[in-house]
Amino acid sequence: MDKLAIVILNWNGAAMLRQYLPGVLQYSRDEATIYVADNASTDDSVALLKESFPEVRLIRLDKNRGFADGYNRALAQVEAEYYLLLNSDIEVTHHWLTPLLEFMDSHPQAAACQPKLLSIFNRDRFEYAGACGGYLDRLGYPFCRGRIFDTVEQDCGQYDQPAEIHWATGAALLVRSSIYKEVGGLDGRFFAHQEEIEMCWRIRIRGYRIYCLPDSRVYHVGGGTLPKENPMKTYLNFRNNLTMLYKCLPDKDLRRVMCLRWWLDYMAAWQMLLLKRNVGDFKAVYRARRDFKRWRKDFVKDRQLIQQSREGDGSAKLVPLSILWKYYVKGCRQFTNCIPANS
Repeated sequence: MDKLAIVILNWNGAAMLRQYLPGVLQYSRDEATIYVADNASTDDSVALLKESFPEVRLIRLDKNRGFADGYNRALAQVEAEYYLLLNSDIEVTHHWLTPLLEFMDSHPQAAACQPKLLSIFNRDRFEYAGACGGYLDRLGYPFCRGRIFDTVEQDCGQYDQPAEIHWATGAALLVRSSIYKEVGGLDGRFFAHQEEIEMCWRIRIRGYRIYCLPDSRVYHVGGGTLPKENPMKTYLNFRNNLTMLYKCLPDKDLRRVMCLRWWLDYMAAWQMLLLKRNVGDFKAVYRARRDFKRWRKDFVKDRQLIQQSREGDGSAKLVPLSILWKYYVKGCRQFTNCIPANS
């Protein structure tokens, strides 16, 4: 069994593979076996891999199964102590794997970790997708060290200490294979968006811990599959976030949070329409709320099993504040100004 398997999920990303896979091979091949799982691409991805990267192990999926189920099906074919889920649009750096592996080997309660994620276009700024580690506020809104909503900070070394976090970005997520299997992997029904956040929450509910290790640094393009302004991205984010809350919130919080989110989601939809004139996103939020209501019954058993798996609330607590209030009312734009030191 391999020590580490780096698995890159690809869908019509030949240009990204051509650009960034050579760096992954250069800086990772001595420490990892590298796989590309292809989600039934219709471009020349497979031909490129066979002709230009014969040392990469190719896993071919029968159709585009999205991020979540695509990874589940690919990782079922991989034997390794650690999986590293890596986006195809990531530029890695020299010795980027060493801090991650050394930390995981010496911290058995660590289930997963991520490197510092910086923007490939503005290399002294964090990248939106994961920055320096992710958190969830008490209403389930995700944010990061270095990025709150649309405000992305400059990297001045302010988050260069390792930190326990709530979720690690799926753009570069190292996870113990045994724990990935224990929690059932990513939820394939999510298709894409917030599936890694939901899986990390399930991991923490079982008492394991997740970290960001800034000594490891990578650069991310981001937004390659669905641009930020695409209504489908809005739809998936709202639907999947509500589903995550339903599955993972403890009983004492579920009703209150879901009631508050009903109001907040519809307020957000009308803001999109009236202030931003964005009809597509307005419709996407309404459709997400409708579809969540329709498929919620499919997750009743999941919720029961997750709640039964709780190992105390310590490692699974959310940040005890509203990031919406801090950001939009109090004007806090930086993580260090918003978040208490002990959160």
